[in-house]
Amino acid sequence: MAGFGALGRALSHRDARLFFAASLVSWTGLWVHRIAVSWLAWEMTRSAFWVGMVAFSDLAPAVIFSPIAGAIADRMDRVRLTMLSQAVIACEAALVATMVATGEISIGILLALEALSGTAASFSQPARQSLMPGLVPRADLPAAVACNSLCFNVARFIGPAIAGPLIATGSVVPAVLFNCGAYVIACATMPLLRVEPGQRRGHAPEGSVWAETAAGFRYAGRHPGIGPLLVFAAICAVLMRGVQEILPPYVERLFHRGPDGLAMLTASIGIGALISGLWVANRGRMQGTTRIAIGAVGVQALCTVGFVATGFFPFALLCAAAMGAAGSAHGITTQTLVQNAADAAMRGRVLSLWGLITRACPALGALLLGILGELFGLRLPTILAMLLALGVLAWGWRRLPGMVAALEDRQEARVAAR
Repeated sequence: MAGFGALGRALSHRDARLFFAASLVSWTGLWVHRIAVSWLAWEMTRSAFWVGMVAFSDLAPAVIFSPIAGAIADRMDRVRLTMLSQAVIACEAALVATMVATGEISIGILLALEALSGTAASFSQPARQSLMPGLVPRADLPAAVACNSLCFNVARFIGPAIAGPLIATGSVVPAVLFNCGAYVIACATMPLLRVEPGQRRGHAPEGSVWAETAAGFRYAGRHPGIGPLLVFAAICAVLMRGVQEILPPYVERLFHRGPDGLAMLTASIGIGALISGLWVANRGRMQGTTRIAIGAVGVQALCTVGFVATGFFPFALLCAAAMGAAGSAHGITTQTLVQNAADAAMRGRVLSLWGLITRACPALGALLLGILGELFGLRLPTILAMLLALGVLAWGWRRLPGMVAALEDRQEARVAAR
C-alpha cells in the first residue's frame, strides 16, 4: 500500500496528471506510427534490411542531435522546445500519410521523413523529461519517472491494438494520421502546464552550445555511477533492442503471420512492460534499484533467445511479454537513477545522453540485425547478440557496488561527481 501511495501522490498533482495524459496520447500515436511505417517498409521491399533502415532513420538522428538538444534544453524554455518539436512530428506524420494516399511514397522518401521525425524527437525527449522534477516534489520523483515509463508502455499496448485493425482493414494512412492527431493534442496541452521558472529553464547560457554539450559529456563520464550505468545500458541496447525495432521480419519468417501477429507480439511486449512498470513504481524506494537495472538485462537476453528459438507462436508471445517486462524494469530504473543522481543544472544534458542510448543504440542494433538477417537468417545473429549481452551483464555485475554507492544516495553522488 505504501508503494501505491507513492504512485498516487505523484498523480495527485494537477500538472503531473496533465503531463502524463498528454504523454499517453502522444506515445500511443507513436506506437501506431511505428507499426504502420515498419509494415509499409516491409510491404514495399520484403527486406529485413530496409525495415531495419526505417527504424535506423527514425532513431539514428539521436547520435548527432541528442547531446546538442540536451544542452539547448538546459538553456531555453523547455515547454516551448517540447511544443516546437512535437509540432514537427505531427507535420511529418501528416506528410507521410498524404504521400502514401497519393502513391508518391518511396522507400527513400520514407527514410528521409522518418529521419526528420527522429531529429524532432531528439529535441523533445530531454526537454520533456527535464520538466518532471518541476511537476512533483523530489520525494515523489521516482514514482513520477516510473509513471512516465508506465505511460509509454500502456501506449505500447494500446498502440498495436489500434494499429493492427487499422492496417488490416484499411491501410497505413489512417494509422499514420492517428499519430498526427495525437501529437497535435499533446502539443496543445503544453501551455497549460504551470511549471516554476527554475524548472522550466535550467540556467542562463554560460558559453556556446558546443561547450555546454562537451561539459555534459565530461560530467557524465566523471560520475562514478552515471558513466558506467550509461555505458552498460548503451551496449545492451545495441545488442538487444534491435529485435523489437524490426519485428515484421520475425513475424513473417519465423511465425508465418501478418499484421495481426505483429500487433499481438507488440501488445504482448507492452503488457509485460506494463506489469513490470507497475511493480517497479510500487517499490517506492531507491534501495536495490541499481541491482534491478543490471539484473533485468540477463532476463531480457534469455527470454529473447527463447523468442527466436521457437516456432510456436503462443510460446513466443510469452517470451515477448517477459522481454517487455525486463526491458521496462531496466529502462525505468536506469532513468530513475540518472534523475536522482544528476545535478539540476546538468539534468537536460544527462537525460539527453539517456535519450541518445534509447534511440540511437536500438537503431544501430536494428540495422545490424537487418543486415545479418539477410545474410544468415534471423535466429543465429539474434542468439549470438544475446550471448554477448550476457557477457556485458557479467561486467556490469562486477561494477555494481560502486554504482550503488554513487547512484542511490543522491548526496554522495553529487559529491563524487565534483
